[in-house]
Amino acid sequence: MSRICAICDKRPHVGNIVSHANNKTKKWVYPNVHTMRYTVPSSGKNNVHRGSVCTKCVKARKVTKVI
Repeated sequence: MSRICAICDKRPHVGNIVSHANNKTKKWVYPNVHTMRYTVPSSGKNNVHRGSVCTKCVKARKVTKVI
């Protein structure tokens, strides 16, 4: 499963964990993405799609979850 949102194209970010001794190790931050069936109400059509959608898009009502 890819960790990319199908609606807003949100994807994992890379950063560094920096210790007090200034040692740097890589850190990955993943978005909260779930695979679900959804419709896009802004398109005007009620076509059902299946894909990975982040929870921020679900909360913002950019997609509607199909049960």
